[in-house]
Amino acid sequence: MGEKNVRVLRQLKRQITGRPVAPAKPTGLDAISHDLSKLAVHFKTDKWGTHRYTRHYQRHLQHLKNEKFNLLEIGIGGYNRAGQGGASLRMWKAFFPNAQIFGMDIQDKSFVDEDRITTFIGDQSDPDSLNAIAEKIGEIDVIIDDGSHRSPHVITTFETLFPLLKDGGIYAVEDTQSSYWPEWMGSEDLDAKDTSMGLLKRLTDGLNYEEFVDESYEPTYTDRNVVGVHFYHNLVIIEKGKNAEGSNKRSALKQRYAKS
Repeated sequence: MGEKNVRVLRQLKRQITGRPVAPAKPTGLDAISHDLSKLAVHFKTDKWGTHRYTRHYQRHLQHLKNEKFNLLEIGIGGYNRAGQGGASLRMWKAFFPNAQIFGMDIQDKSFVDEDRITTFIGDQSDPDSLNAIAEKIGEIDVIIDDGSHRSPHVITTFETLFPLLKDGGIYAVEDTQSSYWPEWMGSEDLDAKDTSMGLLKRLTDGLNYEEFVDESYEPTYTDRNVVGVHFYHNLVIIEKGKNAEGSNKRSALKQRYAKS
């Protein structure tokens, strides 16, 4: 009879006998669409397996599960190998059924394009290239930097795109281990200022700029617009929003401020 016909007959029997019809169990991708790690395994992206990123993404992006929004990932994968790449873009599409998924890569990855997935050729070390792609997308809610992992490129991308990220948005930087590798334009110096981790660690001070006692200090854009920074192994997730909660330093440091 076939499995489909058997299911139909069972449903008719329940209707005739008055028994409630049990909801059909999801199958295929639908059965794992709630679990980002399982989707990563299915689509063969290293965001789970080689790395352990998807569990952190699920925590920080779960609130967007059924929302309409734009996600941009820098780096599509596959390098210059023909027909390779796009695994994580397909994973995001399966997890976010109402989102538009965009990818940018220095190589042509247009073979990945399909309904709700659009790719662009772009250079993350070039602010003009980044701005041109952002303009085509419009409002961006989530940005994921899985590009070259070279510190100068990561820094340029963040400085260019973070101001364009929507308030309440999420910005992620993957594979931050390269920040410690001189061979990858990183540095062995843990206090180096010109590495991607140097930039990201400074954001934690910026979260507390209202507590600085240097009265001449001028808050930066990120000081005023970063409300959370979450560090994981080789992954940093940044929350954007208005950082202006105020400070009790004048009441706590009465002797210092009595002089002014």
